Amino acid sequence: MDQREKGERFRALHEGEPFVIPNPWDAGSARVLEALGFEALATTSSGFAFTLGRLDGAATLDEVVEHVRVLAAVTAVPLSVDLENGHGPDPGEAIRRVAEAGAVGGSIEDWDPEANRLYDRDEAAARVAAAAAVARDVGLSFVLTGRAENHIRGNPDLADTIDRVQAYAQAGADVVYAPGLRTADEIRAVCEAVRRPVNVLALPGFTRTAAFEAGAQRISVGGALAWVAAGALVQAAERLRDDGDFSVLSARLPLGEWLG
Repeated sequence: MDQREKGERFRALHEGEPFVIPNPWDAGSARVLEALGFEALATTSSGFAFTLGRLDGAATLDEVVEHVRVLAAVTAVPLSVDLENGHGPDPGEAIRRVAEAGAVGGSIEDWDPEANRLYDRDEAAARVAAAAAVARDVGLSFVLTGRAENHIRGNPDLADTIDRVQAYAQAGADVVYAPGLRTADEIRAVCEAVRRPVNVLALPGFTRTAAFEAGAQRISVGGALAWVAAGALVQAAERLRDDGDFSVLSARLPLGEWLG
């Protein structure tokens, strides 16, 4: 499947049955998730930053582009990219660069890390519009996601969320996403308010069925799989350190099946 076909496939997924799009943090995890049958993948800014020994938000656009290039080269499924706020004043440039690296989707959020604030709705919508213009021009059926961050940035105001995702859809986002929605009623309210596919962030205690029944088209997991893996590493390493218990090293995995 070439990149154009990946783009068409990714767009078609948003028009069919709801689906889960997991978030690999490196090439190995991407290969494993593809081998397990997931039809598309999305990067995680926090998980990728972790591979660099940094906190979320500390990867440069150059590093993200190279990360995309590696993941796109080792997998055959559509790849979308967590572009945070677009890595600077021109989010369209980030879209162009990750598309050139092999991505067929990407998300732009409305959180300004330098000023530690949410962009005003109109300012954020203008940034989405700039990204959407480039997404159309790359000619790959590139799927742009507009993210409303307020629920995870200290402003869990559902009315504001709805206002923002409506503005981002109007500005040209193909998908809208408000991480931090916690109930089926909140998801349903967003889905009913906007005529775009809605991505939902998976959270412990919530189920795929409930999210889909509330109207979500797509469920991603953010950095959560990376933290599951890191948690297992820490538990095993602590037992090595404290007890000298080598039984924690007994895992046997079908690497040939996943990576062969």
